[in-house]
Amino acid sequence: MNRAGLIFVLYEPTQKFLLNLERASADCTNLVVVDNSPYVDTQLHLALQKRGLPLIYNQNRGGLAGAYNRGMEVLLQQGCDVVFLLDQDSEIESSFFDKMMQACNALGDDEFLLGPKIYEINLQRCMPIFQPARPLPHRVRIDDREEGLFPSLCIISSGSAISASAYRKLGPFREDYFIEYVDIEYCLRAAEQGIPVYVNASVTLRQTTGNIERHGKRYTTNHSAWRRYYGARNAVHCLRLHRKQWGLHWVSAFLAYLQILRVLQYEPQKLRKTVAILVGYVDGLLGSLGTFEERHPAVAAFCKAQRRKVVLKSGPTVNIAGGFNEAEALSHRTHD
Repeated sequence: MNRAGLIFVLYEPTQKFLLNLERASADCTNLVVVDNSPYVDTQLHLALQKRGLPLIYNQNRGGLAGAYNRGMEVLLQQGCDVVFLLDQDSEIESSFFDKMMQACNALGDDEFLLGPKIYEINLQRCMPIFQPARPLPHRVRIDDREEGLFPSLCIISSGSAISASAYRKLGPFREDYFIEYVDIEYCLRAAEQGIPVYVNASVTLRQTTGNIERHGKRYTTNHSAWRRYYGARNAVHCLRLHRKQWGLHWVSAFLAYLQILRVLQYEPQKLRKTVAILVGYVDGLLGSLGTFEERHPAVAAFCKAQRRKVVLKSGPTVNIAGGFNEAEALSHRTHD
């Protein structure tokens, strides 16, 4: 594995997220930026072009899955052996790509999915991995592990490395999933076709999963109602789709129940989120995919009625050295 590429996904990026892009582009120069923002930010795009960063404006077509697929098309045409996926809110170490490529080469296989250890910033701990086992996956904590490759049932898409051979065999990410369970479905698909999935404990990626709040030993993500819809729907569809291999389709009912319970216990907009979860669960059972707005215009409008307004304070600027200006806010936005 000699040539690595990077897909960096933007969505209404703040200054902090653009700094993440700045750092990533310094460590992996062969990259493509996919802007999934719903509206064109002309100043941002001009700044990226001045930096010489290849840009695809995807306008959220196919959601996060669509952004990955558009980027893959470009990087595979350029002859990349390995493609990394990175979302704007992910923070990586300076040695991230070197250590991940070392692990890719150590596998001695042309087909693989490899992810880093994930440190959840709000929870202040690493997320566990789930190793394939019967009747249920085996939950393993690797917080204190600093080396080694661990087989895993699934990995988080951000920070993951996908070999070109694996992507060509598995095909594109499911754009009808839009956002939730995109990575889980891809990993389950890989396992069914004999493609190994590993977590590399020598590399850590820092990120946040929603606006997490602790409540004793419990926590809630405070995801918006529309995210709750996709989470419930795609969990049902994904686990039923792969039930012959793993027999985990019953878990989706428990996950939907747990979502509703946490919303009712701790989160605002209880009615909207509960409705979104229930509608999503039914759609998953029926195999009704596509966007929330297309499937249920009235329900989607109700569930999104109290979303926070987008606030644009300024566009991107470029400093004299040619990088993004850290002193000024390129774009400050609030979104679910």
